[in-house]
Amino acid sequence: MYDFNYHKPQTVKDALSLFKEADDGIYLAGGHTLIPAMKVRLRAPTDVIDLSGVDGLIGIREESGALVIGALTTHDTVATSEVVARAIPALNSLAASIGDAQVRNRGTIGGSVANNDPAADYPAGVLALGATIKTDRREISASEFFTAMFETALEEDELIQSISFPIVESAAYIKFPNPASRYATVGVFISRHGGQVSVAITGAAATVFRCPEMEQALSDNFAEVALDSIQLNADDMNSDMHASAEYRAHLCVVMAKRAVASMS
Repeated sequence: MYDFNYHKPQTVKDALSLFKEADDGIYLAGGHTLIPAMKVRLRAPTDVIDLSGVDGLIGIREESGALVIGALTTHDTVATSEVVARAIPALNSLAASIGDAQVRNRGTIGGSVANNDPAADYPAGVLALGATIKTDRREISASEFFTAMFETALEEDELIQSISFPIVESAAYIKFPNPASRYATVGVFISRHGGQVSVAITGAAATVFRCPEMEQALSDNFAEVALDSIQLNADDMNSDMHASAEYRAHLCVVMAKRAVASMS
């Protein structure tokens, strides 16, 4: 490690002020991406602003037909929450599939969403459920939030405070995990509400995306067989030592079928 200034503010206002005053500040949530990046000097901020002491960023509640989760709420809290289980149990399953116990007890939903790792799990749930990301200054719809690999619509100093998920009739998340990291080689989140079907896919491409072909097919006939004719283009898929682009395109359909089967 190298020298940097460490801050632990108690309010959102103080956190924003510290960021503004820093030469090269960065927010610290769970730290699972930031700390390893700092160790190998991929990130070298002058100031690290630890959000763990900020009041009001942790908690889960139902509010006006939505499930609201504070940005600093850990994956384990989401995975074991009875409130989540009543409202959107698919989010319990999603959170429980992240990493291992150590990761789930430190990692946070806001940190995951803000980081927008192309193989992260939460972005699929956020996009498929049509969630709203609430920051210190505005509300951002999921459809506008994820812009590119590790990039979002957040401004440099903007801070996620909570994420609001509309409560749907049914939903499921199924992924093919990397056996070492548990990141999604491909993960598919499907939600169904009022006759409308949303399908979001993570792990397959540079960023999470909706799949209109699957959505149309499942809206017409919500059954595994409705996806038999779907063949996704592999040109924009990720390809690495774990899976080729063609294999990921195939896995998208397989995981979607499994998600549909779990909802039947």
